[in-house]
Parts: sequence; C-alpha cells; structure tokens
Amino acid sequence: MKTVAFHTLGCKVNQYDTQAMLELFRAAGYEVVPFDGAADVYVINTCTVTGTGDKKSMQLTRRLRREHPDSHIVLAGCLAQRKGNDLLETGARLVIGTQRRNEVVTLLEKAIAEDTAICAVNALNETTPFEPLTITSQDEHTRATLKIQEGCNNHCTYCIIPSVRGPIRSRPLAEITAETERLTAAGFTEIVLTGIHLSSYGRDWKDGTTLLDAIRAVHAVEGVQRIRLGSLEPTIATPEFSRALAMLTKVCPQFHLALQSGSDTVLARMARRYNMHMYRAAVANLRAAFPMAAFTTDVLTAFPGETEEELQQTAAVIREVGFAKIHVFPYSQREGTKAAVMPGQLPKAEKERRARLLIAIGEETAAAYQQQWVGHASTVLLEEKRGDKWFGYTPEYIPVLIGDCPACQPGRIVAVTLTAITPDGMSAELI
Repeated sequence: MKTVAFHTLGCKVNQYDTQAMLELFRAAGYEVVPFDGAADVYVINTCTVTGTGDKKSMQLTRRLRREHPDSHIVLAGCLAQRKGNDLLETGARLVIGTQRRNEVVTLLEKAIAEDTAICAVNALNETTPFEPLTITSQDEHTRATLKIQEGCNNHCTYCIIPSVRGPIRSRPLAEITAETERLTAAGFTEIVLTGIHLSSYGRDWKDGTTLLDAIRAVHAVEGVQRIRLGSLEPTIATPEFSRALAMLTKVCPQFHLALQSGSDTVLARMARRYNMHMYRAAVANLRAAFPMAAFTTDVLTAFPGETEEELQQTAAVIREVGFAKIHVFPYSQREGTKAAVMPGQLPKAEKERRARLLIAIGEETAAAYQQQWVGHASTVLLEEKRGDKWFGYTPEYIPVLIGDCPACQPGRIVAVTLTAITPDGMSAELI
C-alpha cells in the first residue's frame, strides 16, 4: 500500500482543507502515516500570512527533499497559490494552491505517471466557485471543524490573504446540513464553523442569506450539542445578531472578535472597517446577550508607524475588554500589500518587545477571566486523558483538568464545578 503523510501550517481553514485531502488519498488506497517518518508522498499545506509561514513551509520542503529524495512532495495552500510555478524549483511533484484540492490524487498520479512536475494553480476571481471539499471525520480532535466560507473582499493594507484565497464564496446551506449530519454520525458533538472571513457568509449570493442562517442550519441537526464560531468581524455583532445568537442554545459563548489594534489611527492605516467605538459596541452587545462570555482575539503589533502612544492604546483595550486569550503577531511585511511600502517600518527587536508586552498583558487578563469562574458550574467536552486526569474545554473554551473520573471518555460532555486556576488551565470536580 502506498503511504502519504500530511503537515499543516496556518489556520483552521487549512486544517479543514488538509483533512479533506487526507480523506481523498485514503479513499484512493493510500495509508496515512506520521509526517516524521518515511512516506511515498508528503503533502505540506502551506501558509503565507506571515514571513514565518513562508519560512517554515520552505524549510520543511527542503528537509523532505534532502532526507527523502525518492518521495513525492505536494505543496498546497496559500504560499503555493502565491508562488505557483516558482515552487517547482523546490523539487515538488505537484503545486496545487487553494483550488483543485479535490483533484489532488488525480493530479499527483498523473505527474508521477508522466514523470513530470505539475503546477495546478488557478487564478482566483469573482467567478471562482466555492470548492466542494468534504470531510467525514477528524483524526485528532473530539470537535469537528466545518468550513462554510472561503475568500475575503476587505483588502486590509497588511494582508496577503485576498490575493491567495480570492473573493468571498459561501457554501450552500444544504451542503452545510449534510456535512454536519455526517460529522455527528461519526460521533462529533461540537461543530466549529470556520472560514477565511466568516462574517461575510452569504453576502456573495445577495439574497439576504447571512451567517445566522448557516448557524441555524447546524443548530437544527440532531446530535449537535455545541456550535463554536470562528473569527468574527466586530461589525457583525449588532444587538439583533447578538440576541438571535442567544436564542440558539447550542452556540458557545466564546467569541473570537478580531481586534488587530486598539488605536483608531492604526486601524485606519490598516484599512480595517471598524473603529474602537464600533468594537466596544460589539463587545457590549454580545455581553448583554452572554454575560459570562469569553472574548478572544488577534492583535497585530508594530504596524508601520505605530507610535508608543498607539501601542499603549492597544494595551489599554486588552485590559478593558478582559480578553480570555489573545494571539499576538508582530507585523510582517508581505510583498504586494500597501503596508509593505509604508514609512515607519520598525526593527525586529522593537517588534518583539511590543509583542512581549502585549502577550504579558493578555496572560494577566486570561487569568482574571478564569478567576471569575472559580466556584461556578460549567460543562466540559472531554478530549483526552493526561496522566491521571481528563482534559477538555468548557463552552467558553477554558481548558480544564478533571481528576477522579472513572466514567470519562473522549467526546463525552460532563458537568463540573471549576475549583482553581492551574498552569494548564483550571481544575474541576465532577458534579
């Protein structure tokens, strides 16, 4: 049996795309093996959001070519879409980008049979359809990611994603329902809705369909116990949207609300489509509907021209919102974006200093958020056993360790009382 190994860089959308390709290889008779061992085929699903993603993708490719010269390498994903034919110089047998992943096995075997290398990267435009990838399982998690949207129309000045993912495309509601049914039949009780710009769901159809319609479609499937939302734009969190979410009892009260910066002047240079007044309103709307909600976010620090005052404005907002978790990224120049040629590019050491500062504040707010839960009841979706304890997450995505749980098993949801903050999250006792 031929063997294939996968490695994914980047976001949850990439993780979904990798799983879809994995299932296509498995259906074609390949055995999926660990990436750190020998394989006939290696598939790297690349990332190009930052320079680090580029670097890791290329380092992996070179190492595979050096250590496994007789194996075939497939490069998919965002870096592959951006570089296309240039990546054939790495020795890759197939470069496939962010479309045609459903043809990955056919294209690879064609390249092998003809003893050639193929670049199957297509241009992305308004007529590009939503690619009909599907999954039936996910090998490493008790929750399942469901991709419902692709592409972005926003063109923020720092972001390369619209050029490598294309314009917004939405997955039909009937397909969303059908895949949710397959995933619940496979035993998943939590569905994570994801997309490149999730808040844009339905806008390409111009018929009034919105993200709420997709959430309701998943909510209606028997067997779904939790629905978790991917990253949201603050502009979607109106009072009406927030109240409608609160009526859907399976929706997890954890909202990844995109911030990037807490400074209006930086947001303007970024060409973000909101300001801090709008952001604070979004937080207030969701908190009114979900009083104990967890807010998580991404912060892009050291943007070109960012002053110390603008940095401190972001720090103040992190404290004010009280984020349960933040991801901090130092700004990375992306060729072809407007920000790449803006004045005021900051040195690497300064970028790292600012990132460390914000990460430390984020750790403080995360601990303060968890402290609110000490002594409160919640539920935990169990993932795995760690030593003599069971590990899982609450609806607010608080990591929890539970001791003395003889009936626990992966995928089960149990009621607990949260008892204390630990280095690994929170400890809890079964109710």
